[in-house]
Amino acid sequence: MYLSYFGLNEKPFSISPNPHYLFLSERHKEALAHLTYGLGEDGGFVLLTGEVGTGKTTITRSMLEQLPENTQVAMIHNPALSELELLASICDELNISYDTNNATLKSLTDIIKKHLETNNKSGGHTILIIDEAQLLAPNVLEQLRLLTNIETDHKKLLQIVLVGQPELQELLKRNELRQLAQRITARYHLLPLTQGQTVAYIKHRLHVAGCEKGIFSLDAMQAVHQLTGGVPRLMNLVCERALVGTFAKQQLIVDSDIIKKSAHESLPMDFVAPVNEANKATSFVPYSLAFAALFAVGIGLSFIL
Repeated sequence: MYLSYFGLNEKPFSISPNPHYLFLSERHKEALAHLTYGLGEDGGFVLLTGEVGTGKTTITRSMLEQLPENTQVAMIHNPALSELELLASICDELNISYDTNNATLKSLTDIIKKHLETNNKSGGHTILIIDEAQLLAPNVLEQLRLLTNIETDHKKLLQIVLVGQPELQELLKRNELRQLAQRITARYHLLPLTQGQTVAYIKHRLHVAGCEKGIFSLDAMQAVHQLTGGVPRLMNLVCERALVGTFAKQQLIVDSDIIKKSAHESLPMDFVAPVNEANKATSFVPYSLAFAALFAVGIGLSFIL
C-alpha cells in the first residue's frame, strides 16, 4: 500500500531470502569466497555458520546461482532425520529411484554411489546442501562422512555444504566426529552488520526496490542498527514496519521515533540486541582475512548483484 507513495517497485524489506537483494558486506564477500574456494577443492565438506537471521540462506542461494550447469544439487531443509531417512531424502532430491518398502542403509548407499559415479563419468558434479545442520544427529553426520568416501583417485564424488547456527561448531568438536571435522576444506562464520554496513544495507535494498531518494534519515538508520544489533532479518522487520508507519502518518521521511516504535511492535518482547563483534578475529577460520579478501577480489566479482 505504501509502494507508490515512496516510489518503490516492490517491498524492499521482505524477509524472504531473495539473492537479488543480497548485500555484500565485507564479511558476506568473504563468506562467498570461502564457500566457492571450498567447493573448488577436492575435500568433502564446506561449513557456513552464523546466528539466526544473519543471511546464511541468502548467501547459499546466491552461491547456487553461480554453480556450473552440469552441477546436480540436493537440498535438505529439515535435517532432523534418521540415517535411513537422510539417504532417502538425498535420493528424492537427486531423482534416484529406490524401493521404498525394502530400503536399507546399504541399498540406498549403493544406488547413491552408482548415481555419483555415473554423473562424474558424464562430466557432472554433485553437491549436497543441508540447511539448519545443527539439528543433525551425530550418527547422521557420520553417515554423511561415509558418503564422502565415494571417490575417484583424484576427487570426492559428493561435496557437502553444512549451513547452520553456531551450535553446529560445538557439535563438530565432539570426539566421535573428529574425522568429519578434518575433512572440512573451508569454513566461515557470519557476524551481524556494523553500523556503517547497516546504513549501506538499508540504502542498497531501497535502491534495488527502485527508490533513489533518501527515505530513512541517518538517525533512523543508526537507530535500526542499535535496536537490532545489525541482524539483517530483524532489520527487515523493523524497516518494513517503519515504512508502513511513516505512510500512515503521511510523512516523507522515516525518523528515529518511528523506528523505535516499529522495533517495539515487531521485535520479540524478550529480544536483546547482540553485541556486534565484527572487528574481532574468528579463531576457527583457517584462512586469513587478507587471503579471503584477495580471493574475493579474484572470484567474488561474479557474485555482485
